[in-house]
Amino acid sequence: MLAVAGHLGAGKTTLLNHLLRNGRGVRIGALVNDFGAVNIDAMLVAGQVDAMASLSNGCICCAVDDDEVGEMLGKLAAVKPRLDLIVVEASGVAEPAAVARTIITADDARFHYAGLVLVLDGLQPELSHGVPVADLVVLNKASSCTDIDGLMTRIRELNPRVPVLPTDFARIDPKLLIDPPERAPQAQLSFDELLREQHDHDHPEYQSVEFRTDTAVNPRLFMEFLRDRPEGLYRAKGFVDFGAQRFLLQLVGSSLRFEKRRAGGTELVLIGTGMDTSAMLAGLARCAGEPADENAMLGVLKYVV
Repeated sequence: MLAVAGHLGAGKTTLLNHLLRNGRGVRIGALVNDFGAVNIDAMLVAGQVDAMASLSNGCICCAVDDDEVGEMLGKLAAVKPRLDLIVVEASGVAEPAAVARTIITADDARFHYAGLVLVLDGLQPELSHGVPVADLVVLNKASSCTDIDGLMTRIRELNPRVPVLPTDFARIDPKLLIDPPERAPQAQLSFDELLREQHDHDHPEYQSVEFRTDTAVNPRLFMEFLRDRPEGLYRAKGFVDFGAQRFLLQLVGSSLRFEKRRAGGTELVLIGTGMDTSAMLAGLARCAGEPADENAMLGVLKYVV
């Protein structure tokens, strides 16, 4: 469950439409929240999305009842075939922190919160609007920004570690947000897939770093690595072997989950933008081979699902 926030005109709906057109093989649902009697944003995405719900005449984080939000999200989570990603596009007047809190408190085992993507207008950036709580900043209209270095510095002052992706027309590679699921190949492309094929274009690049070790990872050091995560890290996935126990790790933005798995070593892929890959690999290497105390696993177990 991904939240997308930002001021009016920053490019939130453009980002959602871009994901819909270019997320090949990914089934996406959307909850669109437009502030007004006529939900214009919902009209702009209708017909492209795999499943959609909309909230109008109220901001998702204040004017709409929490039960209604949970009901809407639950309906999307129940769609068959199952959706791979649900995007909540908040209205331009919504406070990003409140949007995130609303989704997190919508208790439903069928989905989990996967972070806040904040879309900033590079021409008229409102940096007080959610930068400190963002898990990923999409700096839109970047090519028209006259002082992008100064803007990046101001963003870093508010959120030192957040990944920032400068782009135009909200074009980001969907693989930064989600992996396409493995499905049986189709002999013929559907009309929707053909439409998506016609919208190919370059995306700003993200980075992918791999780490493997057969040495047991110290859980306390590893959790410290995630807590003080390197600048630019947005996602991490794979397996972590703590010696006595091995887990599947899923980190997306501020959402962290562990699931128990059989033994077999540590294999991780870390994804983000502007990362110092050498420092990241060195930080992970420091977690391997160090003896763990008897209480070291407690920090991990609180995130086990």
